[in-house]
Amino acid sequence: MRRYIRYSLYALSGRHIKCIIMKNLIFSLSLIFICQACTSASPEQGIAQQEPAAKPKKDLSKLSKAYFASGCFWCVEGIYEITEGVEEVVSGYAGGTEPNPTYEMVSTGRTRYAETVEVYYDSTVVSYETLLKVFFSSHNPTTVDSQGPDTGPQYRSAIFYRNAREKSLAEAYIQQLLKDKVYPKIVTEVVPLTVFHEAEIYHQDYEKNNPNNGYVRSVSIPRMNKYKEKHPELLKKE
Repeated sequence: MRRYIRYSLYALSGRHIKCIIMKNLIFSLSLIFICQACTSASPEQGIAQQEPAAKPKKDLSKLSKAYFASGCFWCVEGIYEITEGVEEVVSGYAGGTEPNPTYEMVSTGRTRYAETVEVYYDSTVVSYETLLKVFFSSHNPTTVDSQGPDTGPQYRSAIFYRNAREKSLAEAYIQQLLKDKVYPKIVTEVVPLTVFHEAEIYHQDYEKNNPNNGYVRSVSIPRMNKYKEKHPELLKKE
């Protein structure tokens, strides 16, 4: 009987335990893939998913510009790109002081740069106030240095204004949201734009170019769909 027990334990400690370990490892890797945050995407991953060529340059000289940060710029870029009156959106970095920030540097959270989008829009079609509406209704402005699964100052909520008018409109919009009790508090920074650095090519149109990416499928697309359901009147006509 003891020999049988010893043999059973030996078998369990051999084949069975290896099998259990392998199953747990595969399960853990699957969870990591599905839940990977915007931070985890490296240039190598972007290239592996077919790095796009640089966008052909449009004539954007007659358009107005606005700058917003509200979490991973893959999500934010996609949301503004489907908004009526928006002609172009560029992912980049704002709010820091390093002269030549890279994604790796910004991802550490130590540069004070935030993942930011540069929105080119036709002010005769969509107003700056409407862009503020898109901003506040498509993310959570009550969380400090975080948005969804992403944490760190690079994911903070911020409006980078270019002039006194934008500053006044942003501050007034926040006060109205608080007055209407839409949010119990708002931690969004309203600060002047000092510099904007365009992000690496593989970040541009990332959601559109990588629809099967784990983060895009589990975070970006649901966030965009929530915006679509909330404000169908703001979407581009197909």
